[in-house]
Amino acid sequence: MAKQKTKQQPQELSPFEKLGLRVSSMINAPKAQLERQVTIHRLDTDPDEAWEGMLELLAETDGLKMTRNTDGTITLRWDRPEGDDAQMHDAELESVAEDEAAF
Repeated sequence: MAKQKTKQQPQELSPFEKLGLRVSSMINAPKAQLERQVTIHRLDTDPDEAWEGMLELLAETDGLKMTRNTDGTITLRWDRPEGDDAQMHDAELESVAEDEAAF
């Protein structure tokens, strides 16, 4: 008998995972990387547990400084990476930021 292929249902992401992806994309944006800072915000759809869990995770991250703003947003700042690759990394980010600004 031929084996039937079973389709696996795509697993839905948890609210924490969705928030993590959103925060990660904000942090990894070229402008944020160039400025070495980003302001994140909570959406109405973010459950309390997911938001607080994300803030705890970020607070435990070495080299990351968190500032709680009066409007409820969080500003994250980090230092420039060390080593020879740092200057090349910055130049690449400036090039990407300039390309994005053209649109």
